[in-house]
Amino acid sequence: MAQTPPTDAAPSTDVAELSYEQARDELVRVVGELEQGSSTLEQSLALWERGEALAKRCEEWLLGARARLDAARAAAATE
Repeated sequence: MAQTPPTDAAPSTDVAELSYEQARDELVRVVGELEQGSSTLEQSLALWERGEALAKRCEEWLLGARARLDAARAAAATE
């Protein structure tokens, strides 16, 4: 997962290109907008879908980090 995404992730940025921090920050923004309740139904649905994709991206990063930690621990245990 060694990707170098743009530093300023716009909402139109492909979720697969986002770093964990970018996806997390955008997810926080999306949740905030949804909580305000000032969006139209169509906008809310689009935000919800974007939020789901962002949450999945964050989970992918976290699972990858966990796998790396598990591998490092296993390697250290065999030394």
